[in-house]
Amino acid sequence: MRRIVCPERDDWRQTAEQCGFAFHTIDGERYWDESAYYAFTLDEIERGIETPTAEIDAMCIELAGRVIGDERYLRRLKIPEAFWSLIAESWERDDRSLYGRLDLKFDGQSPAKLLEYNADTPTSIFEAAVFQWTWLEQAIERRIIPARADQFNSIHERLIAAWKEIAAGRHVHLTGTTGNEEDAGTLAYLEDTARQAGLSTRLLDIEEIGWRDEPGGFVDLDDGDIALAFKLYPWEWMFHDAFGAKLMSAPTRWIEPPWKAVLSNKGILPLLWEMFPNHPNLLPAFFEDDARAAELGSSYVRKPLLSREGANVTLVSGGTPLDEQAGPYGAEGFVRQALSPLPNFSGFYVVVGSWLVNHEPCGLSIREDESPITGNRSRFLPHGIL
Repeated sequence: MRRIVCPERDDWRQTAEQCGFAFHTIDGERYWDESAYYAFTLDEIERGIETPTAEIDAMCIELAGRVIGDERYLRRLKIPEAFWSLIAESWERDDRSLYGRLDLKFDGQSPAKLLEYNADTPTSIFEAAVFQWTWLEQAIERRIIPARADQFNSIHERLIAAWKEIAAGRHVHLTGTTGNEEDAGTLAYLEDTARQAGLSTRLLDIEEIGWRDEPGGFVDLDDGDIALAFKLYPWEWMFHDAFGAKLMSAPTRWIEPPWKAVLSNKGILPLLWEMFPNHPNLLPAFFEDDARAAELGSSYVRKPLLSREGANVTLVSGGTPLDEQAGPYGAEGFVRQALSPLPNFSGFYVVVGSWLVNHEPCGLSIREDESPITGNRSRFLPHGIL
């Protein structure tokens, strides 16, 4: 694994805008960065990332089955009791998952370590699936990278195949906060893959979803039933929104399904460590109020159960905070995970995002930052297999 400085395409911004990648720059700061790329060997991809990703996902599925059947765990994860049956029914029906992303510490030398699982509403999929592949093709054409270069990236094809398997012949509504440029771009891309799979679709903002009393159910702006919905909107927000109480009586099926509310919770980190102690791809982790958290000593990472984009995460070394991010989370409780510093390449800390579509590992996102906490503005760099 190497960070290789390379020339940028002089027309990359125009290319990005032409293909719908409007959020390549966020608040005036670069998000997409092709002034360098990360190079991997095929062995690093296959044995170092792909195989562990599949194994971690399998452990998470086993964990979900145990948690959903045990109210002690559900309380530990601070999932509201009113929605336990919604989650259980979704699990028992085997409601299908479309995608997810594991964030891993990986340096090419040591076993990959799970940092967290973005199981419910992961973004950065368009740039991972489409724009970095475009970069690869054009970078080869322009002799920016070697002609032999490849990429671990079958995300796009697998999304189309997954839609066909999960929702063949059905109409799907796609919803989220369309006023957010990144979310809107992600929804537009996923809608495109659904259409390529032969589905009919409709995109609407989460606030445009209505309710009909007789017969009860969620409806769109034309009073059409929402039978199947993809939502780029977290389950924990839905549980607390005004229409959350309607979820139990609505016939709508959701992607991601309600049981994913378990795996999108950082409380799975200590539960995984409890179920699979000393697993080479896990870091020691405990709930903060667990006496066993003392085993981590005075160096650890403190994470809220429901944090996103690094918000309210604190790195503590020797009892002193090294870095911390502000945010709105924490009232729900914290976990502590062993401090395992991210690899640093040329002054940049890097996280590997390993994508799963229909539970199959199929691609990478590379994010880097001067800060050891990966946040919303951390840059996305392409990768290649050399």
